[in-house]
Amino acid sequence: MDFLSLLALGMQVALNPVNLLYCLMGVTLGTAIGVLPGVGPIITIALLLPLSFGLPPEASIILLAGIYYGAAYGGSTTSILVNLPGEASSAVTCIDGHQMAKQGRAGAALAVAALGSFFAGTVGTMLIALAGPPLAAIAKRFGAAEYAALVFAALLMVAAMTRGGVIKGIGVALLGIIFGLAGSDILTGTFRFTFGVRELRDGIDFAVLAVGLFAIAEIVGNIASGDQGTVTTSKIGSLWPTRDDFRRSWPAVLRGTGVGSLLGVLPGAGMAMSSFSAYMVEKSIAKEPERFGTGAVEGVAAPEAANNAASQTSFIPTLLLGIPGSPVMALMLGAFMIHGVQPGPRMMGEHAPLFWGLIVSMWIGNLFLVILNLPLIGLWVRLLKVPYHWLYVFVLAFACVGVFTMGSSPFQVYALVFFGVLGYLLRAAGLSPALFILGFILGPMFEENFRRAMAISRGNAMVFVERPISLIFILLGLAVVLLATTSFIRRGREEATAD
Repeated sequence: MDFLSLLALGMQVALNPVNLLYCLMGVTLGTAIGVLPGVGPIITIALLLPLSFGLPPEASIILLAGIYYGAAYGGSTTSILVNLPGEASSAVTCIDGHQMAKQGRAGAALAVAALGSFFAGTVGTMLIALAGPPLAAIAKRFGAAEYAALVFAALLMVAAMTRGGVIKGIGVALLGIIFGLAGSDILTGTFRFTFGVRELRDGIDFAVLAVGLFAIAEIVGNIASGDQGTVTTSKIGSLWPTRDDFRRSWPAVLRGTGVGSLLGVLPGAGMAMSSFSAYMVEKSIAKEPERFGTGAVEGVAAPEAANNAASQTSFIPTLLLGIPGSPVMALMLGAFMIHGVQPGPRMMGEHAPLFWGLIVSMWIGNLFLVILNLPLIGLWVRLLKVPYHWLYVFVLAFACVGVFTMGSSPFQVYALVFFGVLGYLLRAAGLSPALFILGFILGPMFEENFRRAMAISRGNAMVFVERPISLIFILLGLAVVLLATTSFIRRGREEATAD
């Protein structure tokens, strides 16, 4: 099938009334959780994983993807109006966005953020569609050694870019790998790390682990800190930017889209790093850098475009290589696997309706977000006034019911509590639960391909450096680790990933 035929197939899937409804539900829910601090896409997707089992694969993935990129929109609303970023990627928007709101120009800031986000999201979606066929063709040439090296590089890159340092990052990833190896050996069938517990013979359930690490740990952490938050809103003003706003913002949107599109593909960079980098680019090339921090519209346009472009292009390594570059993408990969779909080079051929339907739905979802966000600003601000302890009770009940219904076993609830406590301890120690879950997902993939490569080469470990592609991946991962030890990168990583 040619490119236009594949897009037509995706349009047919995305415009199915059921899939349209789930797309609308996803972006609306994503906007709402982007507005609420402490309830991000990771928690929401983790909570909905058990309930997505009963949905068709297309509807389930479209719903979860809509939550992810919808959250990037929602975070800008509260960043601008109340100086309270709902998402980490929107923290940079607070700097100039809230200053514009104080000057009575919140409406212009919100409009620039929405329009820039739509443009960046559209470009990101187009890049997935255009990059898909050639990348899939290249990835089909990968053997076991190349995949093992790719997973190795991805883990190192994510560990290097995570707050807390490289050593801590690698340690948490290794811990996640150990938990991921629980169950039966992939080659011999021998049970390992099960400790005589029958429920562990098939491995640890991904949904239980995700809900515990993110949702339960977040509740425990917020209750322990006693942080309930206060909300004060600013006058919105006119929603239409001035001619000067357009003149200053459109180059920033273009540059932010470029930065976000590039960093979104890289494992470990993510939306937060993209928005921070785009802001620093704008400030460094500005003729009047002193304007930044006092209400510069470029300081809103660039980071909002960057984080939305990154939210789209982050699907590229997940869909085409089967390698998640962020915790949300790890959850998305788990959702694919739950429905019996293995992302990777063969996905475009074996699951073409799902692949192209998801891509087209992303563009439709971005259009929904522009239509929904500006008229519903008042609703999102009122949503901030919901007492946090009400949300905690709802999330806790939702999590327990969801994981219990998966296996109808009390063991699932016990495991949920265990991973909730583990997630809280990791956060308290300054470690990243996101790296734990990436290790959990990527560890078995690395083991399978490493052992297969060693078997094919008859135990010759030089196979990983004799093959050019695998050698490039290994050197790339090591180079990023060395680069991350420099003071400039370390300082930028800490600021971009700070809560």
